[in-house]
Amino acid sequence: MIKIMNYNEVSNDEIFARSVPEVDVAGIVEDIIADVRVRGDAALYDYSEKFDRVKLDALEVSPAEFDAAMRAVEPEFIRVLETAAENIRAFHEKQVRQSFIVAERDGVVMGQKVTPLDRVGLYAPGGTAAYPSSVLMNAIPAKIAGCGEIVMTTPPARDGSVNPAILAAAKVAGIDRVFKVGGAQAVAALAYGTASVPCVDKIVGPGNAFVAEAKKQVFGRVAIDMIAGPSEILIVADGKSDAREVAADLLSQAEHDRMASAVLVTDSEGLAKAVQAEVERQVRLLPRVEIASASIDANGKIIVAESIDQAIDISNAIAPEHLELCLDNPFDYLEKVRHAGSIFMGRSCPEALGDYLAGPNHILPTGGTARFYSPLSVDDFVKKSQYTYFTREALGRVADDIALFARKEGLEAHARSALSRFNDM
Repeated sequence: MIKIMNYNEVSNDEIFARSVPEVDVAGIVEDIIADVRVRGDAALYDYSEKFDRVKLDALEVSPAEFDAAMRAVEPEFIRVLETAAENIRAFHEKQVRQSFIVAERDGVVMGQKVTPLDRVGLYAPGGTAAYPSSVLMNAIPAKIAGCGEIVMTTPPARDGSVNPAILAAAKVAGIDRVFKVGGAQAVAALAYGTASVPCVDKIVGPGNAFVAEAKKQVFGRVAIDMIAGPSEILIVADGKSDAREVAADLLSQAEHDRMASAVLVTDSEGLAKAVQAEVERQVRLLPRVEIASASIDANGKIIVAESIDQAIDISNAIAPEHLELCLDNPFDYLEKVRHAGSIFMGRSCPEALGDYLAGPNHILPTGGTARFYSPLSVDDFVKKSQYTYFTREALGRVADDIALFARKEGLEAHARSALSRFNDM
């Protein structure tokens, strides 16, 4: 049963579960990465047999397999994928950055050049955690950024196939190539390349503890999006809220993972008790009742605050991945929210809307990292170079200042570099 408590009965650090792997995966992942670096495709085939229980004939998904997947997925779902993709594109196109140039002084030109990454790799989980929505959310911003190639890895089923919905989403999103590789070995292949799998500049996408650890270990060789943890939702709701709706929103995240955190903060004891009863009733109706119940029992909380303002303070202190403001006037509080991955405004904006269809990205910072991380965006798939041009006359105006600064730092060669254009050395 979800627990009810007053705010002073729990510390901010204890409101959300902060996951710790049950086993030390670092050493296992390190060995897998080293093996893939040395043996390449051979290691990938071996790990497919070991972990996925399948002997593959080829690592790359063929055009025929793509066509079969599109036929296997019902047309109505294809329509929904295309609608979601259109909304995601419309939102993310607003994020595109332009290069700029500054020429405000005689003989001086400066600027910033925005360049898309050459190739990015997307990891898509398989099995019960196969999320075609995440394929759209990762790939579409990369396409908008103008990345040269987008490749995806995803674990195969025991018959060697890939989830048709995942392939359909890849097709709709415009992914160029898909490989039947999962786990830490997929991350290693994307980071270092094999005969079949090309190396990439950045790896994005969610995964289990082994995938997260692999991303952490290859960071520096390639860029990564973030280290994602279990899903989180914090709902701020007043006494006018519908307990049935609030409970349903809490359970929408609890069903993700046993380690997921679903928390309500309210200024109404009446709503707290009503939501507690609704969560108990609704959780029994879910197909994933065991997962949702485990999440609610271990990590679910209802916190009674003194006011909605205090509830917002609590939210800022823990920086939730998802924040729902179930209030009549949510925009009155928006400026007060400082730390949250994605904010859902009002009583008719469930977090599930953001997961699938609204358009803003659902790849979000977890574990309190919304204090300094942002949702995945077009910015994640570009890099910025800066450039400077000075005429000799313009350099002459500042050469002595450069030399003074350099000598203050004890770097005589820097000083001479600036002065050499004008003085004998």
